[in-house]
Amino acid sequence: MKIEKVLSIAVSLLCTIQLNAQYVSGVSLPVADAEYVSDTADVSVLLANTITAEDMREHLTILASDEFGGRETGFPGNDMAAEYISGHFNSLGVPKIMDGDYYQDVAFTYTTWKSNTVTVNGNDYKGAKDFIAFPDKTGNASFDVDEVLYLGYGIDDAEYSDYKKVKVKDKVILINKGEPMKKDSTYWLTGTDEPSSWTGDIDRKLKAAKKHGVKMVLIIEDGLREMVGKNRRKLLGPTVTLTNGLEDNQELANHLYISTTMAKDIIGNKDKKVIKSRKYITKKGKNCDTKLKPVFSVNQQRNSTVLLGRNVLGFFEGTDLKDEIVVVSAHYDHIGQKGEVIYNGADDNGSGTTTVLEIAEALAIAKNMGESPRRSVLCLLVTGEEKGLLGSYYYSENPVFDVDKTVADVNIDMVGRVDEKYKDNPNYIYVIGSDRLSTDLHNINENANNKYAGLTLDYTYNDEKDPNRYYFRSDHYNFARLGIPSIFFFNGVHEDYHQPGDTVDKINFDKMQNVGRLVFHTLWELANRNDRIVVDGEVKAGR
Repeated sequence: MKIEKVLSIAVSLLCTIQLNAQYVSGVSLPVADAEYVSDTADVSVLLANTITAEDMREHLTILASDEFGGRETGFPGNDMAAEYISGHFNSLGVPKIMDGDYYQDVAFTYTTWKSNTVTVNGNDYKGAKDFIAFPDKTGNASFDVDEVLYLGYGIDDAEYSDYKKVKVKDKVILINKGEPMKKDSTYWLTGTDEPSSWTGDIDRKLKAAKKHGVKMVLIIEDGLREMVGKNRRKLLGPTVTLTNGLEDNQELANHLYISTTMAKDIIGNKDKKVIKSRKYITKKGKNCDTKLKPVFSVNQQRNSTVLLGRNVLGFFEGTDLKDEIVVVSAHYDHIGQKGEVIYNGADDNGSGTTTVLEIAEALAIAKNMGESPRRSVLCLLVTGEEKGLLGSYYYSENPVFDVDKTVADVNIDMVGRVDEKYKDNPNYIYVIGSDRLSTDLHNINENANNKYAGLTLDYTYNDEKDPNRYYFRSDHYNFARLGIPSIFFFNGVHEDYHQPGDTVDKINFDKMQNVGRLVFHTLWELANRNDRIVVDGEVKAGR
């Protein structure tokens, strides 16, 4: 352990003003000429000072090296990163709480299409161009039919059902997205200008189709090109899910999202009847199906492989409040490599991983000094974030420590770079989610910044209406969805986001050190205050 690492904090930064409003979206600016606590008689300062740019550079140079191959979940470089993290925990004397090691094993199914072809009336259509089929959502299918049933919106609700008095078992159905509206632009299902959940939840329609024995659902997607663009990585590479074996999905009917061009080919000369059906639904609020007569052929076969990943857990037991847990999390996986090109992921998220490793060292020093925090702290490094927050989801569904005893999650994902907005002011950080579930959490972080750090705290991406929706896109969300207050530290995106240029030489280690120390001060207060933070916000789904 390196007590000699303790240094004085530079006090050249500025102090912030207090923001208490829920869903803050502004910027908390430093106050000129403010002074910050730098006396190491304050144990929080003493320990935070062990988080240094020099040590961060050492860790990150290894984690983001070519040797680790981009740390893709399920691949050797990801295992190497897990071993590096566990080796660091072992060197700190962290107890092995997971059956004699630091790993929570997580199994993933990697799925690709072996074949994926669709023909309509002799015309061949291409996946990821004319239609979309996600192999983790739809199963193997091989058949030819000479009838497709246009079934409105594919809704099955007590207020309105497209399935009423229609035989759909073993049929292919064609449906529109959304739900029926009246001529006055209100919705039949809600009676208001707000749609029901049938509009936003396509899985609900697919579950209904599965229940009724539908062979396949064809969903008309007006914006197929945009949908392809948003899902290009998933469509071109394997899809990854938490595994439950290699069985086809039992909840959702097989389905395709199809272009309007492909839909017109299927509808053929029945277009006037389909238009008439839609007008009837609009006028009456009742279902009206139409039999279509294309020659429709599908051949889809999947390749599935089970691979293993690991969450890495470093546990620091508290004192008088040790049954309560504060989690500090980061994902250590990245997107691997394409051919010979390695995506090192220095910022995303070698920076967050490195910060947690430095926080772990500070906690180990605290223990050796007899200054362990009152609450226990779990340093949680998760895999599978780039595949859909899968490692943190697995932990949240299979928690090692009681969810009810988990006080908060402090999540660190990309803190080593400077975005365009702050190119002239690198001492900043975007803060997301701090007030969504607990005003206490928001105030604790603000107060820690006011007292110790003086960074610019930017809440732009915390705005509920922010189109980037970062609140739902990192691992803290799998705690927040369970009602656990969560705060997410983030430097914003840059030109090297998910590109080969995300390398160590572009990291601002001084900025990263300052952010790491603020995170530690916030964590330390959460772990030592008398009262557990109060949950006074609502869980809001939105992924």
